[in-house]
Amino acid sequence: MVYFYNFHVALLSLLLISCSHNPRENRLQKEDSPNIIAVSSSEDFQRFLDKFNTEEIFQLKRIVFPIKVTIPDTHNEGMGLMEETVGKYDWELLDLTYDTTYASREYDRYLQNVVFKNDTAIVEVRGIDNGIYADYYFKLINNEWFLVTLAESSF
Repeated sequence: MVYFYNFHVALLSLLLISCSHNPRENRLQKEDSPNIIAVSSSEDFQRFLDKFNTEEIFQLKRIVFPIKVTIPDTHNEGMGLMEETVGKYDWELLDLTYDTTYASREYDRYLQNVVFKNDTAIVEVRGIDNGIYADYYFKLINNEWFLVTLAESSF
């Protein structure tokens, strides 16, 4: 009798498990919404950027050092661009905090925009009639954002 009871409990458990697992539903979730799954498990860029702008230790942890930086070559008359490599101990805190009033202030007016492409976010800074021009490239690595390179120039 005990054997008969254990057999029925095991059979009932197996039946419940197989009914609750719908392979078609599982397949649809994987095929129809891979981006939703990836995005929901990734770090929110705006929250990351807020912390990146205000916490020096956090910022240093979220930069891939040594970082390649493209800047104007001020030593030559043509103002060409040159590439430098900056190490962790030479880094100066970067603040990409943006307020919409920056576009209407009297000096150094600029707009800032974030463009997302796959696992990359580019913070674009564009001056208004002043030559400010910079791009900051962030990459999603293991679901966390990191600054991987930047380019600053002036026109």
